[in-house]
Amino acid sequence: MSNPLLILWTQLFSRRDDEADRVPLRARIHSSSQASSTIFLVMRRMRAPLITLIVIFSVSVVGLSLIPGIDESGQPVRISLFESFYFMSYTATTIGFGELPRPFTAEQRLWVTFSIYLTVIGWAYAIGSLLTILQDRSFRQALAVRGFTAKVTRLREPFLLMAGYGRAGELLAKAFDALGQQLVVIDKSSDRIDALDLGSYFADVPGLAADASNPHHLSAAGLGHPSCAGVLALTNDDETNLAVAMAAALLRPDLPVVARTVSASIADRMHAFGAPSVVNPFDRFGEHLRLVLNAPASYQLLAWLEAGPGAELPHRGRPPTEGRWVICGYGRFGREVTADLRAGGLEVIVIDPDSPDETQEPESGVIVGDASELDVLAQADLAAAVGLVAGTDNDTTNLSMLASARRLNPRLFLAARQNQPTSASLFEAMRVDALLVPTEVVAHEVYAQISTPMLWRFIQEMPALGDRWAADLIQRLLDNCGRELPALWKIKLDRVQAPALGAWLADDQITLGDLLRSPEDRDRPLRVVPLLLLRDDHAVLAPGGETVLARNDQLLFAGESSQRRELESTMVTDSTAAYVLFDRYLPSSWVWRKLIRTTSRG
Repeated sequence: MSNPLLILWTQLFSRRDDEADRVPLRARIHSSSQASSTIFLVMRRMRAPLITLIVIFSVSVVGLSLIPGIDESGQPVRISLFESFYFMSYTATTIGFGELPRPFTAEQRLWVTFSIYLTVIGWAYAIGSLLTILQDRSFRQALAVRGFTAKVTRLREPFLLMAGYGRAGELLAKAFDALGQQLVVIDKSSDRIDALDLGSYFADVPGLAADASNPHHLSAAGLGHPSCAGVLALTNDDETNLAVAMAAALLRPDLPVVARTVSASIADRMHAFGAPSVVNPFDRFGEHLRLVLNAPASYQLLAWLEAGPGAELPHRGRPPTEGRWVICGYGRFGREVTADLRAGGLEVIVIDPDSPDETQEPESGVIVGDASELDVLAQADLAAAVGLVAGTDNDTTNLSMLASARRLNPRLFLAARQNQPTSASLFEAMRVDALLVPTEVVAHEVYAQISTPMLWRFIQEMPALGDRWAADLIQRLLDNCGRELPALWKIKLDRVQAPALGAWLADDQITLGDLLRSPEDRDRPLRVVPLLLLRDDHAVLAPGGETVLARNDQLLFAGESSQRRELESTMVTDSTAAYVLFDRYLPSSWVWRKLIRTTSRG
């Protein structure tokens, strides 16, 4: 194919079939300077085509100005360089004005013909090179990175930098997006970043395909941005999460950091850099399992609050509190659960498929073998056991263990670890009594810490108050809000949020019970449940109606949005506050209040 125009159109409309060009275009960064190298890349790749085009155009213009023509009197005459440049410009760009100072001679026409074909070749070479650059993977990545960094730079609202967009990151992204919280995502997988485009988010979520353990990549993702409000390290690699926590602690020590890990040693190394909040789903499951054994109502309340608004009250299980437990799998998860159960005074037998080294003495209470085999389970004497935990990293193996254990002892309390989201329906059909989904544990806990810090404070201190207290609070929530968890919100009794209460708060005249009355009928209490009162870092959980409120108190409530609006009306309107708190009727307008004051003085 020697025709340059055909080459041009072929490159313009043809699609390359190599694998690299079928990879979706996403922002991927490989070096700290790639984001600013796009222009230099274009100039470097286009240098030869542009020089060729300039040389061809210059030769054509100069040659046309040197070839003599004939004027009206038959005398030889040459056109100027400007006229030659003007003619070649509208000819080479295919505009073709046809504006000539005089007819060309045969020599001039021959030179123009040669220049036309030469210019077409030059343009085809230049445009073809430009199209090749546009299809080049490195250029497209550099262009995407420039767009990403520009998008992050333009952010003016507070955003969270999320490192890792796996299942936990996806759950959190949807939850935070529903709250109106802006996010910026960085993940090593291009496929996961591409999934951002498929997510039905209200806001535009910038995504960068890069290694989050590289501080330069974190900086490109907005770590140094003044609007960055926090860092979430949620990748599946503990070392990467450690690197993110380290970079955030050293580069932005003022930012809160929440990091995920399943290793106690990694958690200790994270705590060496500042004070990050570390979420270990394996350790949390052991704590939750011990809580559900000793305080089922407390665990029911915790699971309900962590599930988020709209969640239905979970079933309150009654697992056995005495007897022997069997742990299948003695990896990180198995060791965490075993330690928590033994700390609760329970007897634990472990079935571990990995044989210990010859130099190590066998650990007491450990049976070596495959727990999915009936003869190995028989060695653990399941008939005398009360509970079994299937905790390997393979869902098929865990399901096999559960089926075999249920066949040997149908009365067993079954707990399991679910590793893949696709296995959810299988574990649901198995009807296990307690299920660990690490991604959901991480998502729920991070959501509680970031979205409502007062809720996280409540969750941390709630188990110490006992199971009966938790059961009473659950009943109050059911009586006032129904079986679906209502919205949670916080208020601060200051001049901004509660201007109508300022003077009465200073004189200690307001109790919580008086405040939670309906503005329509003060004899009718609002269907609102106070969960936490925070005063000078001192927390009071589920404060009673007799609690005297003070200025700058912070309160966490659970209730419907209509009840929240009525409470806010009391806090901001003087006449409403006087009626609700003291059964006084005040004029609602400033003019009437001034007239009443004047009359009373007279």
